[in-house]
Amino acid sequence: MNWFEGAVFYQIYTLGFCGAPWGNDGIRQNRIGKVNGWISHFKKLGIDAVYFCPVFESDSHGYDTKDFRQIDCRLGSNADFKEIVQNLHNNNIKVVLDGVFNHTGTNFWAFEDVKLYRENSQYKDWFYIDFSKQGAYGAPFYYEGWEEHFELVRLNLKNQSLIDYLLDAIKFWISEFDIDGVRLDVAYVLDADFIKRLRYEIKALKEDFLLLGEAIHGDYNRLVNDEMLDSCTDYVCYKGFYSSFNDNNLFEIAYSLKHQFGAQGIYKGKSLLEFADNHDVSRLASILKNKAHLPLVYALLFAIGGNPCIYYGSEWGAEGIRSEKDDKTIRPYFETAQENALTQHIINLIKIRKENETLINGSYNEIFVSNQQLIFERQSCCCEPAKFLICINSSPNEYNTQFNYPTFEAIDLLTNAPIDFKGSLKLPANSAMYLKIK
Repeated sequence: MNWFEGAVFYQIYTLGFCGAPWGNDGIRQNRIGKVNGWISHFKKLGIDAVYFCPVFESDSHGYDTKDFRQIDCRLGSNADFKEIVQNLHNNNIKVVLDGVFNHTGTNFWAFEDVKLYRENSQYKDWFYIDFSKQGAYGAPFYYEGWEEHFELVRLNLKNQSLIDYLLDAIKFWISEFDIDGVRLDVAYVLDADFIKRLRYEIKALKEDFLLLGEAIHGDYNRLVNDEMLDSCTDYVCYKGFYSSFNDNNLFEIAYSLKHQFGAQGIYKGKSLLEFADNHDVSRLASILKNKAHLPLVYALLFAIGGNPCIYYGSEWGAEGIRSEKDDKTIRPYFETAQENALTQHIINLIKIRKENETLINGSYNEIFVSNQQLIFERQSCCCEPAKFLICINSSPNEYNTQFNYPTFEAIDLLTNAPIDFKGSLKLPANSAMYLKIK
């Protein structure tokens, strides 16, 4: 069994988390050391892996890479980061880095060489360039930018020498720092042959190395398979997590869960990265219309299997609205970790999940769904003789639901209350229940 099967992730947008300047000032300062002060918080939550948004040297937000082998000077030195990895490993926490291999910044050293030597640069074929045309930002030649963002220079992942360089960079981070995985930025547009070669070579070096991909649309099976990635981001459930509650339409998330993970589910048996928010979207606490639904969303998140991921600060309900011009509000600096009732709820959910493997690997079966109520079953496949009913009521009123199911005695693991089911079940207002059937 690989370490990442069922693992709980914690995501930080590293530059914001560490309070680094938004533009690279060229001054090296050990800000990455801030992570040390949060390790006890990670352990209290029950985190298995920390996913770091870009840490490589860049000009601004981290996705405009300048050097794939150096920690951004605003975060510190390679030695500073190596210490962080060791300290996390010493606390049984894995480390996953953002791998931005679709594009670089305009000051990436190889692109600098092309600007200097033009057609004579040995790196000119690492990019999509037309020397006969004028480029953006006064560049003396045309180059492709990522989705017309010309501060991000698109890489030619058909070029073998470029692929060699990128794979050597990953191998460097494995051999020198012992990282445990990479999250491939915009994996949905990366060249399939590049991903296949990456998997072949990296898994040969470290068999349980996680290859996680960003996928915002399309068929996840195209990316997540035995030749390519281990997992990818589940944006389908992400959308359903908040809009189902906001629209009083739990049919939406119920359909997504059944379609993806039910008996005939298209991703049945796959472990996807499940999240309620991240560094690219508005915070859950800011877009939920009813704050009483926050605990219910997290109850769903930790009950559906896969790899749940918490975005730093959201465990205490931090807010932030993303705008097209400014991501700073969703990528902030927090002096220290905070705790409140939501944090304790999440700690409890993670604990229950880890103590009951059926909530990770069990089958999914929809039992009852209405506009504001959802009940589904998680049943052991082989791990343990266990069966759970997960019950959600997003109504401000108690709801007495009747459904066809064998009578049972159970305990609600969230409240330790005994439950005796004989054809009907009372769901408290704005509640979640984890019923473990005896």
